[in-house]
Amino acid sequence: MSLIKSISGIRGTIGGKVDENLTPLDVVKFSAAFGTLLQTNKNKKNLTIVVGRDARISGKMVNSLVCATLQGLGINVIDLGLSTTPTVEIMVPELNADGGIILTASHNPKEWNALKLLNEKGEFINSENGADVLKLAADGNFNFAKVDDLGTYEINENAFDIHIQQILNLPMVDAEAIKSRKFKVVLDAVNSTGGIAIPMLLDKLGCETIKLYCEPNGQFPHNPEPLKEHLGDICKLVKEEKADLGIVVDPDVDRLALVDENGELFGEEYTLVAVADYLLKNKKGVAISNLSSSRALRDIAKKHNSDYFASAVGEVNVVNLMKEKNAVIGGEGNGGIIYPDLHFGRDSLVGVALFLTHLAKENKTVSELRATYPSYFMGKKKIQLTPEIDVDSLLTKMEKEYQNEEVSTVDGVKIDFENNWVHLRKSNTEPIIRIYTEAFSQEEADNLGDKMIAKIKSLI
Repeated sequence: MSLIKSISGIRGTIGGKVDENLTPLDVVKFSAAFGTLLQTNKNKKNLTIVVGRDARISGKMVNSLVCATLQGLGINVIDLGLSTTPTVEIMVPELNADGGIILTASHNPKEWNALKLLNEKGEFINSENGADVLKLAADGNFNFAKVDDLGTYEINENAFDIHIQQILNLPMVDAEAIKSRKFKVVLDAVNSTGGIAIPMLLDKLGCETIKLYCEPNGQFPHNPEPLKEHLGDICKLVKEEKADLGIVVDPDVDRLALVDENGELFGEEYTLVAVADYLLKNKKGVAISNLSSSRALRDIAKKHNSDYFASAVGEVNVVNLMKEKNAVIGGEGNGGIIYPDLHFGRDSLVGVALFLTHLAKENKTVSELRATYPSYFMGKKKIQLTPEIDVDSLLTKMEKEYQNEEVSTVDGVKIDFENNWVHLRKSNTEPIIRIYTEAFSQEEADNLGDKMIAKIKSLI
């Protein structure tokens, strides 16, 4: 089965059987469920939903189904067309809409698509509403509008301009400082909508942009997840062009990876670290990431006499903790920057603007800036268990085993040792414990993972 229904949305592979893959019937059913939920919760007529999509091949078809279904419920649709996840998030409140739907499977391969659901603030719906959508979709008890009450449809082509202008208006974005450096930038947008939006932003910041895979046709030239093993082409091109840096975004432009002037990866974990360094240097406050993100962010916060807190894994959890702690900056170690002065969502565009401001003001090269941060290395392993083993009980035993260390049970079990850490999380779908580690060398991080696997086996 390649249809995954969760409280944050629905995603799956295009084609195949209903309820097993993301078919047109599944798209209609889920769109109708979300529209019905908003009608029930809002208890008002003339609801408006903003819809936007990334450039994947199935996007136009899925978009047509979603928009027509919402109109069929009597809901007005504002279609942004080709867009980015953060742009849709910004446009929902900007247009006084009642919700939003983003059509993107993020970093998943081209055969995937998904519906991500937003509330009236342009933020992902909460777990309670997500559960209600799943129930409504399963029941299929929809009440569609009569012909005189069908929803309207309009296209809005100003979204990128509005998003970029809001970024340029931020006090912490210094466009003049960036322009003075005349940065030469190579951009890999994996043939999706970042190829439209990021060059528009870079142009406003006075940068020269060399485009690599910026044709928004959905034909991903490499695996769209911005990891080291997928980014050989941009690393080579940055060196050939003698560029100042490379910028990599995923298909829906909510993850940002950077390449230094030598064609070396800055490190996805360090996108957030660098932006936090700049912001906390200018405003003491709180930084937030999740439990599986690098300790480097905690170190930077400490350097600026600021506080650091870690949430459970997942963007919604990061956002909730950011609101609770009134954070200056937050995000995830996968290159997701959440800057609350703009909006509560991962946003590569604001990440680019803040990073370039920092780089310009420090008057350093990207590699020189990276050298100012502590170097950590991460390891990721997993241990396969038999279905009859009680994973929760095992994690409780691990917690007791290391009770004299700094232990968090917010999300699985995280053990903070003096010079490294390990985070143990159970899979929601199979009998697996995922093991994330971080240390001062790759060997040490991998060894710590192996040590934890041996310890878990000894407790079974």
